[in-house]
Amino acid sequence: QVQLVESGGGLAQAGGSLRLSCAASGGTFSRATMGWFRQTPGKGREFVAAVRWGGGATYYGSSVKGRFTISRDNAKNTLYLQMNSLKPEDTAVYYCAVDRDGYMSGRDTDYDYWGQGTQVTVSS
Repeated sequence: QVQLVESGGGLAQAGGSLRLSCAASGGTFSRATMGWFRQTPGKGREFVAAVRWGGGATYYGSSVKGRFTISRDNAKNTLYLQMNSLKPEDTAVYYCAVDRDGYMSGRDTDYDYWGQGTQVTVSS
């Protein structure tokens, strides 16, 4: 059973930084795509970033490109999201997710497993 556990959320000021982590277990991820999504109340999940677990190719949503960096540590089975130049509109619950088929998709319906989420709040 695949388990994803996010950590690192919290409160930051506008212009500041946070790093999210997602510890993955219970599966083989060599062919998977790992992604980050975010969600605010009353809205659907918004794609943030994705990375191929095996090859390192990355893909970003337009609202975070140039500010956020996705990476992974294969040895630790951990996914990261470095968030810089934070804005109040980055406030959301952030989820990590796994797409077993590795399609590098920005659609949440293509992802098979999800973490519980971690809250990020950015004050102005």
